[in-house]
This record gives sequence, C-alpha cells and structure tokens, in this order.
Amino acid sequence: MSFLEKAWYRKAPWLLLLWPISVLFSAIAIIRQKNLTARSSVKENPVPVVVVGNISTGGTGKTPFVIMLCGMLKDLGLKPGIISRGYGGRAANYPVAVDYDSEVEEVGDEALLLLEKTHCSVVVDPDRKRAMDHLLEIDGCDVVISDDGLQHYALAREIEIAIVDGQRLFGNGFCIPAGPLREPLSRLQSVNYVVINGEPAETVKELTSAAIMHLQPNYLVNLISGERRPFGGAPFNIGNRIQAVTGIGNPGRFHTLLAKLPYEIEPIEFPDHHQFKEGDFEKWGVDKIQPVVMTEKDAVKCRRFARPNFWYLSTELKLSDEFSNQLGKEIQKLAAR
Repeated sequence: MSFLEKAWYRKAPWLLLLWPISVLFSAIAIIRQKNLTARSSVKENPVPVVVVGNISTGGTGKTPFVIMLCGMLKDLGLKPGIISRGYGGRAANYPVAVDYDSEVEEVGDEALLLLEKTHCSVVVDPDRKRAMDHLLEIDGCDVVISDDGLQHYALAREIEIAIVDGQRLFGNGFCIPAGPLREPLSRLQSVNYVVINGEPAETVKELTSAAIMHLQPNYLVNLISGERRPFGGAPFNIGNRIQAVTGIGNPGRFHTLLAKLPYEIEPIEFPDHHQFKEGDFEKWGVDKIQPVVMTEKDAVKCRRFARPNFWYLSTELKLSDEFSNQLGKEIQKLAAR
C-alpha cells in the first residue's frame, strides 16, 4: 500500500489540504456521469449488461464476485461472457479475446484468472463498449458481465453492483486525491445492489440494505505439482513461517486469513497488479525452503518461475441464498426479454 493510500485509511489530518481538489474532482465525476449516461441507452444493448465495480480505489473483491456470478448464471441455463479493462496488461491492439495461452503482460492477471475459473469468453479493452461488441461477435453469450467499469458510463447497463471492502470501507470519505473515492459516497444510492466483502468495520447509513459476502479459504495449492492441502490444522511443518507475497489492493485481508494458521506470517507486499519477475523474489531475499503463499490472482503471474515452495490460497465466495436468488431471477428475466 502506498504512502497516500495509508494516509487515506488512517484519516491523516494533513489530507484536508487536498480537500478543495477533491471537491472539484467530485463535481467533475457527477457531471461526467450525467453527460455520458444521457448518451447511452440500454436499448442499444443486444443482451443485458451487468457491471460489477466499486466507488473506491484498490481491490474490494470484484473478481471473486464475478467468478461466483458466472457460475450462478450458468446454473440457471444462461451463457455469460465477460469484458474487462485488462488492468496491468498492455496489448499492442485492442480488443483482445483472452485464451488459455494469453500472456499476463498482454491481458492482465484478472482477465486470465477469470477465464481459467469461469471458462467463459473474456475480452479485454479499455473501451468497454468496444469490448462488448467484440465479445458478441465471437461468442453467442446472452449476458455480458463487466468486471469493473462502474465509472465507464459510455457502456449502458441494466444492473450495477457495487462491491465494498468491509474492512477498509471508504477511508476518510473524500474523493481523490484527498481520499480513496472515485465518486461521492452518494453514488451508492443509484446502484442496484451493494455487496460488502466481509462484515463492515463500522456502521455506514449507505450500507444498511447491503448484502454481505464472505471469502472462505478452502485449501492451499502448490503452483508446480497441483497438490492440495486443507486450510486448517497445520498444512506445513510446525516451526515453518509463511512468506505471504502479495500484489493486491488490500493485502491486510489476505494476511488476516493466513493468521488463522499456526505460523508466523512474514508479509512481503508489492504494489497492486505488480508484474512479478523471478528477480523480485531474489531481491527480497525470499527463502527457498520456507513456504511462500500468495493469492490465486498473484499466482497466475508466478507460474513460469514457480519453485516447489510456492503455494496459493484457493477461496470460495459465500452469499446468502436470498440475495443470490433475487439477483439470479432478475438477470434471468432480463435475458429472456
């Protein structure tokens, strides 16, 4: 986490100096939303579009939610497809249809993980509308899910789902640069659903009707052998220490999960969406014997140079049946129009 991000969530008083810029940023965000939304219409969409995003910077749990949503829609007999910005990747030309041999450097870690976990067609392009058009050209999907893109208003959408990090919430509540918000907190009042990742750390009136999701750790998977070890008891030898390597927006949540195991945790943090190289592990002096544990999203970027002591934590998303059924029925109804 950068110095500025830490200040946002610690509510550092000096950030008030940036408040006038935040007010301007907030005003521009509101005007931009109104202008671009007025130009787009859901009538232009051949199939319903569901946007899963957030109003704050950093990771909130969008990717595991999209994975869960795709599985749920498949169970309902629908054929979802996914569009994404491909953050962290730099393709020579867009749009790009992701395949199992795609390079992370080209399509980004999230897009590759989405393909591998959902087996749905995935197209990346900073222009979400162009990504959707290409997706519909190559695949006869009947629902388009946009991974992120809540602020990409040129893409009309039928359903908006905002994911909120229950641990960090909204920091000091200011917009960029004085705080972590991409849009004012009032934006949550206009989305269709708000989902909190984990029990909220404090009461926020905008979240009173939100659903709560939980990431449940299932097992540890070895990057080379594929061996699975249950997440519980002592999956490694007693006396080991876990080197928790992360390149995600909120590593604290990952560390909290690992703390449930009977080991000393050594956090090794890289910036969000960091493109890992073998030299990174040498530079940090990562032990070649002690277990290295990472998220599945980070593991995608480390497979080419993985060592026998590299593991990732596999998780499963849990949501209430009531919320899942309501959301599924609404999307199913839209797809049948």
